[in-house]
Amino acid sequence: MFHDPFGDFMFSFGPIFIGIIFIIVIGTFLFALTNGLKEWRRNEQSPQLSVPAIVKTKRTNVSRHTHHHDSHHSHSTSTTYYATFEFESGDRLELKLTGAEYGQLAEGDYGILTFQGTRYLGFKRSV
Repeated sequence: MFHDPFGDFMFSFGPIFIGIIFIIVIGTFLFALTNGLKEWRRNEQSPQLSVPAIVKTKRTNVSRHTHHHDSHHSHSTSTTYYATFEFESGDRLELKLTGAEYGQLAEGDYGILTFQGTRYLGFKRSV
């Protein structure tokens, strides 16, 4: 009878390896969820402020995603929009915006920025 030490190793190590990958995936998900909840809570506890500000810069971050389903591959992209606002004190704050909000701002716009923690609530341009 032939004894395959490699086969024995794979049968004993395979379930352990799959378990480790499962723990890493679940751990990453829980870490992201916890961080998101912490930020949401911080924002909820922060005061809502409306202060004069200038739109200093705008930027986008485009992410490409590959999806595998059976033998088909599809690609999609998502865009995250950001604007940096500068206050009269010289301090700056970068906030995430929706595409519609981003499209209504231009660098150099001056107005009243309303925000709560890291949450953008609006910008009313002064004329």
